[in-house]
Amino acid sequence: MKNNIHILSNRLPYNVQKTENDFELIPSVGGLATGMKSIYTKYEGKWIGWPGLSTDQMDDTDQARVDKVLEKAGCVPVHLSEKEIEAYYEGFSNKTIWPLFHYFNEFVDYTHENWEAYVAVNQKFADVALQVLKPGDAIWVHDYQLLLVPQMIKSKMPEVNIGFFLHIPFPSFEVFRILPWRNELIEGMLGADLLGFHTYDYERHFFSSVRRLKGLEINFNQIHTKDRIIMADAFPMGIDYEKFELASQKVRHKLNSEKSELQIELEKYFLLSPNRKLILSIDRMDYTKGIPNRLRAFASFLEKYPQYRGLVTLVMLAVPSRGKVDQYQLLKKQVDELVGQINGKFGQVNYSPIWYFYRSMPFENLIELYSYSDVALITPVRDGMNLVAKEYVASRVNQNGVIILSEMAGVSKEMGEALIINPNNLNEIADAIHHAIAMPVNEQQQRMDVLQKRLKRYDVFKWAGEFINGLEKVRSIQHQFNAKKITSSLQQTLVQQYQNASKRAIFLDYDGTLAEFHHDPNAASPETEVLEIVQKLIEDQRNEVTIISGRDRETLQKWFKGYHLNFIVEHGVWTKVKGGEWKMLYQINADWKDFIRPTLETFVDRTPGSFIEEKNFSLVWHYRKSEPEQGIVRANELKDELTNLIANHNLEIMEGNKVIEVKSGGINKGAAAIRFIGEEQYDFIFAIGDDWTDEYMFRELPQDAVTVKVGLVNTAARYKVESVSAARALLKAMANS
Repeated sequence: MKNNIHILSNRLPYNVQKTENDFELIPSVGGLATGMKSIYTKYEGKWIGWPGLSTDQMDDTDQARVDKVLEKAGCVPVHLSEKEIEAYYEGFSNKTIWPLFHYFNEFVDYTHENWEAYVAVNQKFADVALQVLKPGDAIWVHDYQLLLVPQMIKSKMPEVNIGFFLHIPFPSFEVFRILPWRNELIEGMLGADLLGFHTYDYERHFFSSVRRLKGLEINFNQIHTKDRIIMADAFPMGIDYEKFELASQKVRHKLNSEKSELQIELEKYFLLSPNRKLILSIDRMDYTKGIPNRLRAFASFLEKYPQYRGLVTLVMLAVPSRGKVDQYQLLKKQVDELVGQINGKFGQVNYSPIWYFYRSMPFENLIELYSYSDVALITPVRDGMNLVAKEYVASRVNQNGVIILSEMAGVSKEMGEALIINPNNLNEIADAIHHAIAMPVNEQQQRMDVLQKRLKRYDVFKWAGEFINGLEKVRSIQHQFNAKKITSSLQQTLVQQYQNASKRAIFLDYDGTLAEFHHDPNAASPETEVLEIVQKLIEDQRNEVTIISGRDRETLQKWFKGYHLNFIVEHGVWTKVKGGEWKMLYQINADWKDFIRPTLETFVDRTPGSFIEEKNFSLVWHYRKSEPEQGIVRANELKDELTNLIANHNLEIMEGNKVIEVKSGGINKGAAAIRFIGEEQYDFIFAIGDDWTDEYMFRELPQDAVTVKVGLVNTAARYKVESVSAARALLKAMANS
C-alpha cells in the first residue's frame, strides 16, 4: 500500500504535559500506542486524536504551542472543551455504550443531550481527519468512542480506505437492540471497509445486528451493501512481547543496589517461607472486571483450604478509573470493605491475605509483580480482550506460573492452556486457585511453553500488520467487484451501442431489477417510473422487449395489461409473444406438488413470518419477513431436506433472494431466452437481472450480449449496477437516447 495510513483514536499516543515555559510529550505505554506507532510512522501517516488537555485549560498561545509540539511527533490534535469531554466521553461513551456493550444494562444512561454531544464530537474528529486525508489514503479508526466517524468520512471521501477496530465486546442483538440509537451506530460502523473485532463471537454478534437492523446480505465475512463490499473479521490483539520478556529478564539479574523498593519487599516475602505463593490481580477499578467476585472467591479458597492460610497472598492492584461516576464510587467502597473483612478474618500478626493497592504503577513495578507472582487471577465478568493475561505470560521467563482466566474474557479463546473458569462460580474459582498452587512445575512449564510460543508469534506488531493486510485485501476485493461496475462513461458507451443498433433484443427481470423486493410478493406492482421506462422501450420499433421472470403469468399479464410486450415467466415454463397466446415451452405437470407441499408447510409452521407462494409449476417458500438468522438456518435445513426428497424426481431446487423454490427440472431462463431468440439476427442483445436464476441467462446468451447484474456480487454477467435505482437509470438512459 503506497499511500499514507493514518490513525484516528480518542487519545493520542502521548500525554501532553505543561512545563515552565512550554509543553512536552510523555509517551503512552498502552498496547494500542505501541502497536500503532509502528504503523503510522512506517506508512508516513498522522495520528489524529484528543491531546488530553481541554481548551478550557489553554489560551490561544498555549494551544498553538501544543499543536506545534504534536506536529513534530506526527500528531494532529482534535481540541475539545470540558463540556464536550463530559457529555461525549464521560457521558455517552462511558455511561451508555460501555455498560451496554458489557451487558450491564441496569447502568445504561439514555440522556439525549449526551447522544447529541457524541454525534457532534464524532463529527469534529471526522472533520479534522478529512483535512488530513488525501485521495488514495487509508485511515484506521479505533474504538467505541468513535463509532460514527467511519460513515462521516466515507460520505465525504468515498475513495478513502477506512478500517475500524472495536476494542470492547460487541453485544448480542438482544442487548444491542435496547439502544435507541442502534441504527445510527450500525450505519456509522458500516462506513468502514474493514471492521475488526477481538473474537469471532463479537464479529458474529455484529453480523446479527446488521442483518436484523439493515437487512443486508452477508456471505462468509462480507457484507453486501448497495454500492460496495464491506469485510469484518476477528483480529485478536497482541502485546509487545519482546518488551515484557526483556524487562523481566533484567529484573532477574538486577544488583541489590538497583532493586526497587517493591522488588525488595517481594523477595522478603519469599524469604520467610519457601512454600509461600503470590497470586496477582491487576485491573482497572471497573464493574466489568469482577473484582468483588474475585475477592469472595479468594475468601472461599481460604475457608475451604485452611492449610494455605499464612502461605498464600493475593496482591491486588486496582487502577483508579472514572471516579466521578456513581457506580465506580460504589464499587470502590464495596472493594474496600471486602478487603478489610477478609484481612480481618484471615489475617495474622505477620500475614495479610490481601495486599491492596489502589493506584497505578510504573512499568518497572508491573514487571516485578508479573515476575514474582506464582498465579495470575484474571476473572472479568465481561472483557473485550484483556492484555494483562498476555503480559503475564511474556514475563514468565522461567516458564513457570499459572493463569486462572475467565471464559468471559476475549483472550480466553487464545489461551486454552490456562485454567478457564466461570467468573460467577465462586467455588469453581476457589478450586482453580487450589489447582494452580498445587500444579507440578513440569506441568506449569508445559502449559506456559505453548502459550509463550503462540503469543510471541502473534504479537501487537503481527496484529497491526494483519489488519493492514486486511485493508489491502478488501481494497483489492472492492476493485474486482467494481471492475464490472457501470460507470457514467461506460454507460455512455453502452447507450451509444444501443443507439447504433438496428435490431435489439431486451430481456428485463422484474423483482430486484425493475422493482424493489416487497414483503408481500403480490403487492409489488410496477411503479409509474417502471411503466414509463417499459413504454418508451416498446415505442422504439427496433426493440423486442421481453419481461423474463420467475413470477406467474396471471400476475405479470395483469400488471402489464395493454403493453405490447413479450413474456417468459415461471423461469421459462410459459412464453407469450406480443399479441399472441400463452404457450408452454415444455410439457410438464404439477402432480409432484402434493408430495412437496407438506414439507414446506412444516417449515412455515416452524418459521414465523414465512409463507408459501404457489405458482402453476412451482412452489416457493418465502422467508423475507422471518427473523434473518433463523430464516437462513431454516433455508439451509429446507434445502437439505428437499435434496433428499427430490432425489428420484425430475425436480430442481432454486434459491433466490430470501426464497427457496421447487420447480420441474430442466427449465431455466437461459434456455428459454436462447429459444426465444431462435434464428433471429439481433445486433444488440441486452439482459438484466438480480439473482442467481438470472445467471443461466447471462451464461447462455452470446458472448457479445450486454448482460447486467443488479447488485455487487459475483456474477457471470459482463457488467454490474449496484441497485434497482441504478438499473432504472441505465434503462431510462437507453430509452431516452
